Amino acid sequence: MPTENLLLASLPPGDLRRILPQLETVPLKLKEFLHKPGEPIEYVYFPGNGFCSIVTVLEDGSMVEAATIGREGLVGLAATVKENSLSTASMVQSDIEICYRMKASAFREEMERCGPFHDVICRYGQALMAFVMQTAACNAAHSIEQRFARWLLVAQDRMDADDFLLTQEFIAMMLGASRSTVSEIAAELQKHGFITYSRGRVSILDRAALEAASCECYKTGAALFRDLHAVHH
Repeated sequence: MPTENLLLASLPPGDLRRILPQLETVPLKLKEFLHKPGEPIEYVYFPGNGFCSIVTVLEDGSMVEAATIGREGLVGLAATVKENSLSTASMVQSDIEICYRMKASAFREEMERCGPFHDVICRYGQALMAFVMQTAACNAAHSIEQRFARWLLVAQDRMDADDFLLTQEFIAMMLGASRSTVSEIAAELQKHGFITYSRGRVSILDRAALEAASCECYKTGAALFRDLHAVHH
């Protein structure tokens, strides 16, 4: 039974058994696009590990992250509506060994039953919207240093590991900052012993210090999903 994804794991056993034939296990590759702007959603993805980003694509092709999604959620919430066309893109931030893919049509059918699956997804949708709004406030109100620390903590939570691959190019894109700025902040965090960073691999050495260097948005965002999954258990 697919229990790696927390949304699927929270379903009553009978409901999970019913949708099991609709779920296909697929691996996802770093930088793979799951959804692109202007294209209809064909599949909804339930990550079992790793994480994806919902990004806003600007006219010049640059991208800024709006939300980070890992095993606590799903990618493709807009598939709830049949005539969907996204203004955002979804891309894979780390190699994902286990991800459950469901056809958008099957997802809609399950939502229309208005049973436990519908309730779980709707509660997740509310938490994700609050997370996106918190991210928007964070981008406007907090320093790049605080936002970088927050992003590392969010990534660590989704990866469930202290050591993971993360290129400066990627972080810069996600934060809407220059690579030189990201390089400077990474060097500063390394100097203080919070992290080590070399050849695109980051290791979190002092999580408590990183939390202190972040803003309140990290704890607020983490609580949204912790409360969501606490409801189910």
